Amino acid sequence: MRLLPKALTAPITSVLRRWFDARAPKSDSATLNLRNIYIFFSREGLLFAVLLIITFIAGINYGNNLVLGLCFYLVSIWLISFHVTFAHISGLKVALLEVTMTEAGTPAWVTLQLRSDSRQPRRQLLFGFEQPDNNTIKTADKKNKQDKHQHSVLVTQLQGEQTIRLPVQTEARGVVELPRLTIKTVYPLGIMRAWSYMYFARTAWVYPKPEVFDWQTYYSEASLEDLPTGGQYRQGQDEFERLDNYREGESLARVSWGHVARGQGMFTKHFSDPVGHEQTLDYMDMPAAHHEQKLSQLAYGAMALGQLGVPFRMRLPHDAPSATPLGEGDNFAQTCLLRLAKVP
Repeated sequence: MRLLPKALTAPITSVLRRWFDARAPKSDSATLNLRNIYIFFSREGLLFAVLLIITFIAGINYGNNLVLGLCFYLVSIWLISFHVTFAHISGLKVALLEVTMTEAGTPAWVTLQLRSDSRQPRRQLLFGFEQPDNNTIKTADKKNKQDKHQHSVLVTQLQGEQTIRLPVQTEARGVVELPRLTIKTVYPLGIMRAWSYMYFARTAWVYPKPEVFDWQTYYSEASLEDLPTGGQYRQGQDEFERLDNYREGESLARVSWGHVARGQGMFTKHFSDPVGHEQTLDYMDMPAAHHEQKLSQLAYGAMALGQLGVPFRMRLPHDAPSATPLGEGDNFAQTCLLRLAKVP
């Protein structure tokens, strides 16, 4: 019974979607105007339209001028609401600022800049990405309403510029096209609903979800004897480095109390951590058997080494040994994750 209405409405929905797509080409910035704004009765406005029809028929049928006057008064309210609601959203400028990279299964955040040059503030603007329907997952109606609310942002008042962030749900690794952005309002009376669609040219990159594995077993730290000459050390807590005269304000936990007890004065102990040789995360060395699982383990290794600050390089399939860059830190780890997102 449920398939028949869907089968009948699917062709109409497809035709309307292609028509909307043709009127709003992909762009990372847009200005809402007569070409890309649509307006129709809201859900409550349909009841208002029914009231107009009833009062008009009743006034004509019974020849009651008072009822006809009420009908014409309601029509004037509808016409004013039509004009004000359209003008309220017209002229709004929307620009895409940033799309974050994220791991598979977590939302990518899209930052939008809103700009209004109108002297009057714009109110009750609802922004939201269309989320794909998943018929395989059945949830309660209450939860569906909560999820829909979480994927939308209501701007109660906009004057000048404002920045908002919207989530886009991701599922698999790779490139994700941003869904259609819907901008709508029913301000001021709620009778008419004005809306517009925006299609972005920029995409979001999704790297594989990190899979924990014992990377230290495959990439052990270099010993102190293997360190290059010149003492590559950094400030830390593991290896004792030197004693310095105590300076006021330094932590008393670092004071060498043994020297104080022997009457030799107050000294501060300094420690350092040795920096090992560079590491190489090689796709062929990953303990997993499947391609996507190997990429997930590479993602975990890159994030772990990036947090430790250890210099490393990542070698992917078909990479030449001389073509793999060397780096360290979180920024280089993010670069490696982007490479993993782009792997075929």
